[in-house]
Amino acid sequence: MPPQFLIPIFFVVFVVTVIMVGIYNKFVRYRNRIEESWSRIDVALKRRANLIPTLVQVIEGYSAHENKIFEEKIRQLSGGTDSSRMEKESKITKSLGGLLAIAEAYPDLKASENFLDLQNSLDEIEREIQEARNRYNGYIGRFNTLVESFPSSLIAQKFGFVKQDYLSLELATQREMPSVDFK
Repeated sequence: MPPQFLIPIFFVVFVVTVIMVGIYNKFVRYRNRIEESWSRIDVALKRRANLIPTLVQVIEGYSAHENKIFEEKIRQLSGGTDSSRMEKESKITKSLGGLLAIAEAYPDLKASENFLDLQNSLDEIEREIQEARNRYNGYIGRFNTLVESFPSSLIAQKFGFVKQDYLSLELATQREMPSVDFK
């Protein structure tokens, strides 16, 4: 084959190879960002799980006569038998709302600096979880678009990149919930 044909062929092969490597690297970059975002969600959920027993104990100290209500809230916070991560996270969120509503009945508790610090910490953690979920879902969206778009879909199939699921607002990582002892 004459060299005048080889140079354009090599150039085309080189350009196609560079494009394929670029697309593959984009997949890797998004996969790493998704993992990083999930890690941030996980850390925030661990912080929240560690804060719940302290919050419960502070509230319990102000309301020993409503022990039955707190036992129900703790049972819900302890996870029960649900295996679904979404159901557990929804229960935790609802139970925390109920727990904070109970705390509203105690003016001394609401004015307690310790309780206010815990409540502010919980609000901050919830904001971090929401921001991390939004970031995670943004990366999932970009990754899924890349998986479904041509020509990147060809590379996705070749290297096993598949669409990822979005994280819904109630979804969170499955965790062992802390046990709280009122005795």
